[in-house]
Amino acid sequence: MPPKKSEIHVTINNVPRTLMVGQEESLLTALRNASYFSVKFGCDDGTCGVCTVIINGKAVRSCKIKAVDVEGAEIETLEGLSKDGKNHPLQEAFIETGAIQCGYCTPAQILSAKVLLDKNPNPTENEIRKSLNGILCRCTGYVRGIDAVQRASKVLRGEKLKPFTHIEQILPKDMSSVILPEAFYRRDESRNPLPPLVFTPSEMKKTNVVGKSEIKVDAQKLAQGRPVFTDDIHMEGMLYGALLTSPHAHANIKNINASQARQLPGVHAVLTFKDIPRVKYASGGQSYPQPLPYDQVSLDNKVRHVGDRVAIVAADSPEIAQKALDLIEVEYEVLPVVVDPEKAMQKNAPIIHDEPDTKDIYDAQHNIVHHIEAEVGNVEKAFAEADHVFEGTYQTPKQQHVHLEPHVCITYFDEDDRLVIRTSTQVPFHIRRMVAPLINLPIKKIRVIKPRIGGGFGNKQELILEDLCAHLTLATRRPVRMEYTRTQEFTSSRSRHANIIHYKVGVKGEKVTGASLYLIGDTGAYGAHGLTVNMVGGFKGLTLYNPPNAKFICDVVYTNTPPAGAFRGYGATQCQYGIEVLMEEIATKLGLDVVDFKKKNWLKIGEEMYLSEKLGEGREGVKQALQSSGLEQCVEIGLQATEFKAKRKKYKEQNGRYRRGIGMAVVMHGSGIANLDMAAATLKMNDDGSFNLLIGATDLGTGSDTILAQMAAEVLGIPINDIIVYSSDTDFTPFDKGAYASSTTYVSGGAVRKAALKVKKQILEQAALMLDISDIANLKLENRQVISPDGQSVTLAEVALSSLHQLNQHQIMATASHISPVSPPPTGAQFAEIIVDIKTGHINVERLLMVVDCGRVINPITAAGQVEGGMAQALGFALTEEMLFDEDGQPLNPNLSKYHIPRSAKMPALDVIFVQTDEPSGPFGAKSVAEISMDGGAPAIASALHNATGLWMRELPYTPMRVKSALQKAHLTDN
Repeated sequence: MPPKKSEIHVTINNVPRTLMVGQEESLLTALRNASYFSVKFGCDDGTCGVCTVIINGKAVRSCKIKAVDVEGAEIETLEGLSKDGKNHPLQEAFIETGAIQCGYCTPAQILSAKVLLDKNPNPTENEIRKSLNGILCRCTGYVRGIDAVQRASKVLRGEKLKPFTHIEQILPKDMSSVILPEAFYRRDESRNPLPPLVFTPSEMKKTNVVGKSEIKVDAQKLAQGRPVFTDDIHMEGMLYGALLTSPHAHANIKNINASQARQLPGVHAVLTFKDIPRVKYASGGQSYPQPLPYDQVSLDNKVRHVGDRVAIVAADSPEIAQKALDLIEVEYEVLPVVVDPEKAMQKNAPIIHDEPDTKDIYDAQHNIVHHIEAEVGNVEKAFAEADHVFEGTYQTPKQQHVHLEPHVCITYFDEDDRLVIRTSTQVPFHIRRMVAPLINLPIKKIRVIKPRIGGGFGNKQELILEDLCAHLTLATRRPVRMEYTRTQEFTSSRSRHANIIHYKVGVKGEKVTGASLYLIGDTGAYGAHGLTVNMVGGFKGLTLYNPPNAKFICDVVYTNTPPAGAFRGYGATQCQYGIEVLMEEIATKLGLDVVDFKKKNWLKIGEEMYLSEKLGEGREGVKQALQSSGLEQCVEIGLQATEFKAKRKKYKEQNGRYRRGIGMAVVMHGSGIANLDMAAATLKMNDDGSFNLLIGATDLGTGSDTILAQMAAEVLGIPINDIIVYSSDTDFTPFDKGAYASSTTYVSGGAVRKAALKVKKQILEQAALMLDISDIANLKLENRQVISPDGQSVTLAEVALSSLHQLNQHQIMATASHISPVSPPPTGAQFAEIIVDIKTGHINVERLLMVVDCGRVINPITAAGQVEGGMAQALGFALTEEMLFDEDGQPLNPNLSKYHIPRSAKMPALDVIFVQTDEPSGPFGAKSVAEISMDGGAPAIASALHNATGLWMRELPYTPMRVKSALQKAHLTDN
């Protein structure tokens, strides 16, 4: 029987409304049911704040209030902020400053800021941070949001503002003559946002659209709260799917009885392992063929972690679906549990994968899913001949992605009886290929649509809900919606791999001559990305200093914890943390300047990356050498901006409770997967001289739709607003491997540039016909027209109409594909300034500065947003974030009340400087930028902690309890 509904009368965005709501229905649910889709769901307990609306002038979390309790209230949502087609100054400021990345938390941020500015038209930076503190943002680091509120407050006060953009300076050949804007020294210790600063070598070719801080092509709709995300639709007859998960970390399902659930009115399907064919697969969204083993099935008769899949239901409402789950009777045979990867490899440990139909597990008896070995040179000989040999073991935590939009999927049959999967995924083409055998449909009968994504960071590079949702649609022939709760994101999605990292480094003179790395990767209950993450970690960790003698050994281990998967940084974050800390430990022990020591040893232009052939990504790699690097310049600029050497010396001599420290780290990453991942793009000319850009690349808030449009516009001599971008629909866009491996700018950009060049040639050929010119070589394409040497010209609109209706009639369009034989590393220098309370162990980070070489910066504002957001995630990785489990595998902090990610009030100053280089293999000289910002935060903070206290810590995160304990053991708390 459906729950009783009652009327409430409210005013929403100045319009009287009558809503029918349930007695227990939240205002969030009521507003979304009434199609106010700007109001978002993000957590189970109100902690995230993305559901914020304005009620009677106050910012309120709509998930925490019952709809029946707002009778007579005046409610404002983001949909009502624009008046007569004109944006509110806050919306404009969020657009202009690049404050919008994925856009999922944007409505709540703008509304909270509006409440502040309505009461206080001239707030301080701290007051702005406080107003935004209740709303979590995982993409941005809050920098540009604060910038936007400051800018909007000035507009509302009547001030005239200059257009918002980055700062440009020439990069001198003599680095001692670099002059920084005064604000970048941060001598006032403020956290006020600074625009990104871009240093460009004078010899770099000038561009017109590429390199400009263009407004994102999706910014307008996100700032207005348009219904652009997966769940922002109502479908006629849609059912609600729900997932029953295991309460045990390891158990056999002896019996499962779903009869009562099936009899519940309003339930349309209940599926268990008894109802679905047992088809083996691996859930990681990677190129064909996916790395083995295929150690999963859609629903299994064994569970291997708390939160593992048990059964699924589809019902008329979420409430009925939940009741149905409660009625499913499961008889478990509880098995012994192992959550420690070192213990999991021991004799007599519980065998997590004992099923006979999973092939290619390296050693199932010891829970070792993969064993990797690679060596170049002679490491033992290098150690024997070294002047010094140093060793260190480092540990990194299991980190959750905490994208604010949970996993959500809607499946339905279209009018041609084809299955449509509308899903928040980074890899739509992989999803189509992977799900087909699981549901026994041919690929041609499946269409995957990726709407806007509310953040992903790797967790949506995975098959999570799509197969389950599809099974329910197949069973019911009805549209089905499934969405994870926030708790399920912690227990049933993916995380960063926890790692145990043991380095051994030989030094002769001041050169690293040999290094070995033994890496233990905790992949959790299933293999997924276990092979590739740990191979990438080994390659990046041993290539940063690139000794000619290097050895990598790795065991990837099953445990009874939720599976690990892809996470921004992808192994490089963990392994570069270890090597960077050890390198500074070595410099300290040898009495060497740490910067000079690193500089003598880091990878340099022209050097072969010795392990590149041995360590690809899940397979053999290709021989590569470094062709571009601005690392030295990045370090020099960072040293100057932080006044590093003077502070470093000053902070060594401190007493008292609060101690300052400054630290640095150098990092490298990659740009796509060499000789493996491919992207394609299609460009089509329209009658008015505009263009459709069709791409399979997925923009998950990174701004990739925008930068790819900029590349096309640069080639075609047009402004970016003449490009209409449509992405990520397996029926209508060409193939792209998806958003991962820092590949979109570099690989997808290469495809767009090729397609644009083909279209440019066709335009010039058509114009030559129109102008009666035989040679196109001297024609120019610029400012929306083709110009001949004698001054004749035709507009692009005229060219389009001619090609379609008059001369040599044809459609001007092209498709191009791109794959790269190399993966050029972006490089960067990360600096951190901290204060340590030696009494409590609390670390307060005051400033993070990253100086980045990502080749040519296609869009400095969006690129800076990537770096700022990465630094914010790195801050959590270093200080607060760790998924915890008891010895029975029960999660201890599977929610945002206990698992703490950084908020705006405590966020340090986050500053970004770019040093442009011209990567010869990249489109317009570009390399990647999205992941490198994750890699340097933890080792830079470790460096600063040592500078402040003399303490080396080797286990992350540096929680107050952990730091205090280490200080006590070192007898530093009494000083």
